[in-house]
Amino acid sequence: MQHQRTPEAATMPEVIFPGPEGRLEGRFQPGPRPRAPVAMILHPHPQGGGTMNNRIVQALYQTFAKRGFATLRFNFRGVGKSQGVFDNGVGELSDAASALDWVQSIHPEAQTTWIAGFSFGAWIGMQLLMRRPEIKGFISIAPPANMYDFTFLAPCPSSGIIIQGEADEVVTPGAVQKLVDKLRTQRHITIHHDTIPGANHFFEHEMPQLMGSVDRYLDMRLSQ
Repeated sequence: MQHQRTPEAATMPEVIFPGPEGRLEGRFQPGPRPRAPVAMILHPHPQGGGTMNNRIVQALYQTFAKRGFATLRFNFRGVGKSQGVFDNGVGELSDAASALDWVQSIHPEAQTTWIAGFSFGAWIGMQLLMRRPEIKGFISIAPPANMYDFTFLAPCPSSGIIIQGEADEVVTPGAVQKLVDKLRTQRHITIHHDTIPGANHFFEHEMPQLMGSVDRYLDMRLSQ
């Protein structure tokens, strides 16, 4: 029996590109023009079942693609068809850097670069922000500020938004608030912070509110 491609699959070509530990698997939506902006989406913790097919990752991917970004989501090492084994964030940061290199090789004239991540992916994304001055905006959903050290954000080089569920049982809202307060003391950047009422870590019933927050922020930033 022939496997039928859904319309969604047709617009999301599967890509395989080189990472530090072998091949990495992703989905890539090329930009509509050479200078299209670039966006990369990072998935939650691989050992908690996180993959690039996480619904928040997919929703972020779709909103950037819809806005004309060259958009990539990919599986960290050891997830799906990506080679290698989980490396506690160290190797995953190298994977993210390689993935961004790959997108930039296709769109070397990109006018701007954004990074978005959920949970563990938000932590990796914010580390990548420190290494890559071309990243001008970030979306950080439920960054695990109570589990990982975020002191590397000194100073945070770009403006962005941090979105948190009010009833998050994994990442304590207080830890995220502390992170936001610390980042807000820095000059030349603006940190937006949205709390979604009633939402748990996975925004189980609050996806419309979550994506509404993302879209309002992107509308505001991209119209500037």
